[in-house]
Amino acid sequence: MEKYLGKKVDVIIDRKLGSIHPTHNFIYSLNYGYIPNTVSGDGEEIDVYIIGEFEPLERYSGYVLAIIEREDDIEDKLVVCKELNKYNKEQIEVLVEFQEKFFKSTVKMKK
Repeated sequence: MEKYLGKKVDVIIDRKLGSIHPTHNFIYSLNYGYIPNTVSGDGEEIDVYIIGEFEPLERYSGYVLAIIEREDDIEDKLVVCKELNKYNKEQIEVLVEFQEKFFKSTVKMKK
């Protein structure tokens, strides 16, 4: 996953800002999607949190700011934004907390 840090990616949003998770009944406070034609630890596409956007989206292009590494799950997540270095680690932790609170995870950024 580290190869994605700092790279521009295209994302398809399958869980828009404000939508409800289909099985766990929490609301997405961010747009959440995946990078097509990639494979993550669960055999599906790599999942992505989109930060810095405040309207529900269908597609998005931006830069990978961070990796959310989950110790207690088989897949990690990427964090994508229009601008590199716009958010720090602590801000990202707060923004993804709505879902990451269910996992033991850490935010990894480019040094």
